Amino acid sequence: MRLFYLAAGFLALALGVIGIFLPLMPTVPFMLLAAFFFARSNPEWEAKLLADPRFGPHIRAWRERGAISRLGKTAGIVGLCGSAIMGLVFLYAPWRYVPLAVALLCGSWIATRPTA
Repeated sequence: MRLFYLAAGFLALALGVIGIFLPLMPTVPFMLLAAFFFARSNPEWEAKLLADPRFGPHIRAWRERGAISRLGKTAGIVGLCGSAIMGLVFLYAPWRYVPLAVALLCGSWIATRPTA
């Protein structure tokens, strides 16, 4: 099982690094996932993530308080709103309401998380 968690941790880390360069791919959620997997497989890699000045504060805030930074909340909600608007404009009924429903559900969840 430890090997599975280690492989999953490296996969999540790789996806997070890709997210740094691709604008539509998230970074911090994959780093959170990598820290979760490394905590169960390799404490040294977990410590490296927690010590990283870019990702460590986000991981610690999520673990301690379930908090999301104000910038992260804003970016997430703006992105969801953009997707909902594009869905309403470019999709046909009933599919045009799916992005709106996802935006409302996910945006509500993001907005209710504590701010880091």
